[in-house]
Amino acid sequence: MSTVPAAPDAGDPLVGFAGFAHALAAAGLPVASDAVAAFTRALRQVEVGDPCQVYWAGRATLCRGPDDIPRYDSAFEGWFGGTVPARTPRSGEQPRRARTAALTTTDGGDTGGDAPRLRVAADDTEVLRHRDIAGLTAAERAHLAELIATLRPRPPTRPAIRMRPARRGAVDPRRTVRGMLAAGGEPVRPSHHRKATRPRRMVLLIDVSGSMSPYADALLRFGHVVARSNPAGTEVFSLGTRMTRLSRALRVRDPEVALAAASRAVPDWAGGTRLGETLRAFLDRWGRRGVARGAVVVIFSDGWERGDPTLLAEQLAQLRRLAHAVLWVNPHAGADGYEPVQSGIVAALPYVDRLLAGHSLATLQELLEVARRT
Repeated sequence: MSTVPAAPDAGDPLVGFAGFAHALAAAGLPVASDAVAAFTRALRQVEVGDPCQVYWAGRATLCRGPDDIPRYDSAFEGWFGGTVPARTPRSGEQPRRARTAALTTTDGGDTGGDAPRLRVAADDTEVLRHRDIAGLTAAERAHLAELIATLRPRPPTRPAIRMRPARRGAVDPRRTVRGMLAAGGEPVRPSHHRKATRPRRMVLLIDVSGSMSPYADALLRFGHVVARSNPAGTEVFSLGTRMTRLSRALRVRDPEVALAAASRAVPDWAGGTRLGETLRAFLDRWGRRGVARGAVVVIFSDGWERGDPTLLAEQLAQLRRLAHAVLWVNPHAGADGYEPVQSGIVAALPYVDRLLAGHSLATLQELLEVARRT
């Protein structure tokens, strides 16, 4: 039977600290003699008049693991009074998030019989990857922003003029001859080379009209990641009732600063959609001057066109002739039973290489892979 520890002697603080160790033992926390000695040595290094420093000195020396902390906190509050000091996060430290979702049954009900009840726990990050961005809460959007910032896109490549050494490919006569000269004229294993590759330009055209506003923030963050991965080979524009170039704003390292600058630059945020006219402005000012030539052009839009669909089809036909590939990303294309009936989509499909869904982080990652392999 455990004995109740005596109250601390107000005249001798060390007696009180020694009694605290006994209080921990009475609370069921196993305290070894070497831990008490370490606690005493730690107290000599801190200000014993500060409860916060005493708390952390004891927690660091008297607790053997996370399971001991609740009993330690309870004993500390009972012995010294007051409340347990909260831990102050270090500068730049991100709060830890739960890694697993709540346990639920696989079928939502009891299987009955003697069969074991199977339960699954899914990583919340994996669940969030497949959620529709439009249906996320504010906290989930903040988590999604962190996940988007961790993307490391690999740009699409194109063949370069120069050759580079390789294990296979055409025989490199110069390196082979040099090898023979270095060997005194004796035959050597032939050297090979093949075409080097260079990053291919990517052009992102992001619809920021009212119907795309639930996705606009995530798509601009996606554009920021792509622009940061290849600043010299990525161009980002916003589509709406007018065309706005966002490439310079999105090249800033900090995503929040970059998005704030981009939002200030867009005058038609959450407005209407005139895809045909804005694409014509893009081609006249940038596309034919080299931005779209040989590039992978990605259009993020739901296809709700308020202008003339015929004009949109004409501009897409011109864009298709200039670009290496044209990808259309429609967030609604990921919904079950989706049919491309919007006037803009109907006009665009004949000139689009791929129609992709961009409603979730997983589909955006799939887009990066498709663009790289195109």
